[in-house]
Amino acid sequence: MSELAITDLHVEIAGKEILKGVNLQLKTGEIHAIMGPNGTGKSTLSEAIMGNPAYKVTQGSVKLDGQELLDLPVDDRARAGLFLAMQYPAEIPGVSNAEFIRGALNARRPEGDPVPAREFLQELYEKMDFLDMKVEMAQRYLNHGFSGGEKKRNEILQMLMIKPKFAILDEIDSGLDIDALKVVSKGVNDLRGPGFGALMITHYQRLLDYVVPDKVHVMMGGRVVAEGGPDLAKRLEKEGYTKLRDELGLDIELTDEDV
Repeated sequence: MSELAITDLHVEIAGKEILKGVNLQLKTGEIHAIMGPNGTGKSTLSEAIMGNPAYKVTQGSVKLDGQELLDLPVDDRARAGLFLAMQYPAEIPGVSNAEFIRGALNARRPEGDPVPAREFLQELYEKMDFLDMKVEMAQRYLNHGFSGGEKKRNEILQMLMIKPKFAILDEIDSGLDIDALKVVSKGVNDLRGPGFGALMITHYQRLLDYVVPDKVHVMMGGRVVAEGGPDLAKRLEKEGYTKLRDELGLDIELTDEDV
């Protein structure tokens, strides 16, 4: 069993503090969800964990199995077992999907021991079929010209091939129709087990209907302010964030979208 421990994490961007002491502990075999109002720092948390240089960590630690990740560059964090499915995946003309994924797999293998091409392609096509992706997408440039749903499926395809210890899914459900949401959820559930953990960042209960979390965390004002089981997400969907904020006595302004 592996553990991802986030302790007293403070992060600023462009001189403004966004995270103000986040504490989270995840173990493989668990699916956690983070919900919260707009601007509370959910995506900042994902970017800081993965090492985006635009996000400056001013205090705290992020440890994977006791190893401090904040000292490592992004590629070493990925080799250690982290994976980030981005809210807005980048388009990279000139690099095919298959090339990108095989390169990512080879980067995690012992030097000079690349994954055999036939073995790689066999598994790639199996996973693509599982996600209802057309075979020709393997040779298309990475996310180039993809629809929003195709990009999200492609992120899940990468995750299924790489098999990380922990996946951070940043609003993977954003902009998906119900069919695409079911396929993306199927991919997450397929990895669910003792060797895999996930942190899902979402605004909506609907994702959690298909990937039922073991634990739900609520962020407000740059901190985790409440934790519970799946019923907590259902309550937020029904009541919004205002009632919880007031119960907790928090001085946080919410937008019309969040109340």
